[in-house]
Amino acid sequence: MIVTDTPTLYLSIYIIAFLIGLPNAVLAFFCCIRKIRSKPLPIDIIMLNLVISDLFFLTFLPVKMKEAADNMFWNMPYILCHLNLFLFLMPLYGSSQFLAAISTERYVCVAFPVKYKNPRRITYTILICIAIWMFILVTAVFTHRVAYGGSDNGTVPQLCYTNFTHVQLQNLLKMRLAFVAAFFCIPLIICCFCYINTIRILLKLPLIKRCRRLRAIGLALGTLLVFALCFGPFNASHIVGYITQDDPKWRMHTLTFNTLNACFDVIIFHCISYEMRLAFKVCAKGFIQFYVRIKSFFKCCCRT
Repeated sequence: MIVTDTPTLYLSIYIIAFLIGLPNAVLAFFCCIRKIRSKPLPIDIIMLNLVISDLFFLTFLPVKMKEAADNMFWNMPYILCHLNLFLFLMPLYGSSQFLAAISTERYVCVAFPVKYKNPRRITYTILICIAIWMFILVTAVFTHRVAYGGSDNGTVPQLCYTNFTHVQLQNLLKMRLAFVAAFFCIPLIICCFCYINTIRILLKLPLIKRCRRLRAIGLALGTLLVFALCFGPFNASHIVGYITQDDPKWRMHTLTFNTLNACFDVIIFHCISYEMRLAFKVCAKGFIQFYVRIKSFFKCCCRT
């Protein structure tokens, strides 16, 4: 039974994530492309892949808005429900992989600066990103076969990725437990190890500028914020589901808040990319000037 106010909450969160995440993701995408064309670095390539993952997710988000507006019934072509797994769930899993890759790259940059300048690192980084995408794709295809294989999709109104047979649910619960290890625990451990050691090294170097240290701390806190608030509850639902052998009733709540990952990624983009910070300042300055002009225009209209 779906609570009447719940879809409204989902729709509100989807709209917030879309309005905040999409402009920043598009801005970060063009900044990454511009930087890679001029002077590519491994961090730019990884960040570009993280941005692409967010764009896949944000492009599909209006479909989830329509689902929430229809009281969580699937009144759209069912092919979109199949794409839900590939363009909504898997990009969220992929984000944790790319965040772990970013933390590793930052640690290598600080701990091994000589090896970091090796020109082959660009090739290695590209191969790592390709491997991550292949891992995500294979996982999505295998999950799709388990979730939709042999199911009856002819019922109207339909529910998308919530109504499973007993066998399907049992197999999914096992897979989700494996996802907790592969897409949450291991990336979280990697991020914690890399950022703790990165910050520790930067604090010991007297010639490092204070702003660089603050950006490293901000990057670490932003990443941990994503894992704690976005990925944590969702993966906790997988563990609870495996223990109880059933989908927790609050699982959809955690999945919805998981979408805020696209908003928090803005912190990571800002800490990593100088071009992103510069573009953000230009956009903010233009917005303030536009606001001042509009305000002055209305004042003049009121006086006349």
